[in-house]
Amino acid sequence: MKATLVTCYLLASIVAHSQTGDIQIKDDAIDYQNLFSAPMREGVSCFRIPAIITAPNGDLIAAIDERVPSCGDLKWSNDINIVMRRSEDNGESWSEIETVVDYPLGQSASDPSMLLDEVTNTIFLFFNFMDLDNEKDIYYLKVVSSRDNGKSWSSPQDITSQISKLEWHKDFKFITSGRGIQTRSGKLLHTLVNLEKGLHLFGSDDHGESWFLIDTPIKPAN
Repeated sequence: MKATLVTCYLLASIVAHSQTGDIQIKDDAIDYQNLFSAPMREGVSCFRIPAIITAPNGDLIAAIDERVPSCGDLKWSNDINIVMRRSEDNGESWSEIETVVDYPLGQSASDPSMLLDEVTNTIFLFFNFMDLDNEKDIYYLKVVSSRDNGKSWSSPQDITSQISKLEWHKDFKFITSGRGIQTRSGKLLHTLVNLEKGLHLFGSDDHGESWFLIDTPIKPAN
């Protein structure tokens, strides 16, 4: 079984020189912790596409694809789940792996990314979805949310129609990995890619109750 490792880099000591902009890292300043490795979960081929965010209570939440039958991407694997681990002590220790999104065999969720609304203390976790048995090569864009620092999550919401166009239905499109931002005005912003149409922003002005596409693409996009 192929073991794909995702390493969390924790910086214990950084000496910064503000005048020159140089940053020096001590030899013993980096502690390597392997948070996700295939042998940790029976039957898993690999973990891929990590994302991390700080919850309102200070907990660190790391989410990632759990790729079961193979390490293939969304259109090549009929069993990809979104899982997470949590640290309540700034990365010193981590919880066991917890499942956030797990569809029936034949349907996969991939590429988690997160965004924190600091006004409502809500964490949004976005992912891309495909039903390989019934709609292979059709990408849907979904989100779950948590109001208790990632301890529980809502049911998935399909926001494809809100942040893409009808004519994009068969296009290769996906919400990007990593995380989104919140502006000073409270607007939530994130990015998605349509390989043919470019990189787009999408956002929310009502704290995630609804979402909209900003149709000013950057090309090329990947």
